[in-house]
Amino acid sequence: MRESKVTVKIPRPLYRKVQQVVEGSGFNSPTDFIVYVLRDLMGDAEENGEIREFDQDELDDVKRKLKNLGYL
Repeated sequence: MRESKVTVKIPRPLYRKVQQVVEGSGFNSPTDFIVYVLRDLMGDAEENGEIREFDQDELDDVKRKLKNLGYL
């Protein structure tokens, strides 16, 4: 059985940046890229099967990475 899906809205300028990153990257679509990034972030956030809070250093690191990619 296929997983059900939901729609997530993001700002159009961010979507355009994702499209630029996806071009020539091996991802089939912006959606595939976004799902990959979210799964990666969630995997990093899991501890013993539970979601944990990010500490300030981790949040700063994520913000820095997003800024370097042009998202912020």
